[in-house]
Amino acid sequence: MTRWLTDDEQRAWRAWIEASILLNQRLSADLQRLHDLTLADYEILVHLSEHSERRMRMSELAEATLVSRSRLSHQVDRLVKRGFVERQECDIDKRGSFAALTSEGWTAIETAAPDHVDSVREHLVDVLGPKDFASLGNACTTIAKNLQASEQE
Repeated sequence: MTRWLTDDEQRAWRAWIEASILLNQRLSADLQRLHDLTLADYEILVHLSEHSERRMRMSELAEATLVSRSRLSHQVDRLVKRGFVERQECDIDKRGSFAALTSEGWTAIETAAPDHVDSVREHLVDVLGPKDFASLGNACTTIAKNLQASEQE
């Protein structure tokens, strides 16, 4: 039997959906306006920039960015055309390939990061304040762990 949401739960659920969509749209719009990057572009550049070799296997990058390999491949192709990323063959496994951050990509992420952080702070962190932001982080961690565990089953 379905346990329908109460009115309060329904309001909270709908608020979560609205806030998460609007926040992602705003963060992406700010990156697009200031740096001609989408939020998806930025996430790829961040993951590559944080990796010790500034490159990652495409499969590992897809997992890290939570997108399908096909979608990631199209996104990386766009970043390759802009000169921010290059594809590299894997010497050990000819089926695998790497996405590697170029010097232009490094400059792009270095330039965009301060504005992105300002945007995150303006539209989320400072709106919630320290206590509510910490609570949000804890709640999201719980949700993510639960979803990851259910995928393992």
